[in-house]
Amino acid sequence: MDDYLKDDIQQLIKQIREFLSTKVPEFLNTQDLQTIWGSVAIVVAVLFTWRLLLAPTEPQRRVPKRQAPTPSSSQVNGQPNSNLLPSGVGSSVEDSTQTANKILHPVKLTLGQIVRQRLSGGRKVTCRLLGIILEESTPEELQNQVTVRSSVLEVVMEMTKFCDLYLMETVLDDESEKRVLTALDNAGIFSSGGLVKDKVLFCGTDIGRTSFVRQLEPDWHIDSNREINSQLARFIKCQLHISPIQTERIASNVFNSSSLEQFFGV
Repeated sequence: MDDYLKDDIQQLIKQIREFLSTKVPEFLNTQDLQTIWGSVAIVVAVLFTWRLLLAPTEPQRRVPKRQAPTPSSSQVNGQPNSNLLPSGVGSSVEDSTQTANKILHPVKLTLGQIVRQRLSGGRKVTCRLLGIILEESTPEELQNQVTVRSSVLEVVMEMTKFCDLYLMETVLDDESEKRVLTALDNAGIFSSGGLVKDKVLFCGTDIGRTSFVRQLEPDWHIDSNREINSQLARFIKCQLHISPIQTERIASNVFNSSSLEQFFGV
């Protein structure tokens, strides 16, 4: 409160006090009650006004203005800030985007991945040579020549990288056996792949080949002889029957394909 205002109020109170000190006795002598109560009312009003003027006034609180979000906190280069999104929304949007990209742009599998996928993780595989890896289809043809199918080499190489692969065939003489080993060596199966000559097995009859397979207990057996596939169906988990013409399924765990390349999608 201003000092001048305080001085004025104090001066007014002083004058009222002097007025009352001189007039009250006169009021009491004349016993004019109406005048007395009027004077009292004036005094009460003055005192009440004085109390109001002297009462301390609290400063009015200012309500802070809400600041608008700056462009840097809400948006950068036109992209919404991930911190403004509810918890989990950002990761869900990212996962959905990645899933959509995989559907629209599927990843092309390598041959090695395809081989692993089709063999269902099998670690040991036995495979006949005639009609599958070799062009010839009978033991008699091996007595004259041996021709390795170039289109199958890449698949065989991939199989040797992660599978324990055994190749086997029925031959009529030792010369046929040597021709087969020489043809496989010239094709690069022993040098470039993980196959060794000790894993190429020869026998004199189909019964002997069946016995080899049962002793090795492979996860997969690949053969071009329907009869041997049927005999091994009870003992081998998965089999692949290779034939020139698509044939019907022999058993629930035997698959048919016209060639090894077709089976692996080469």
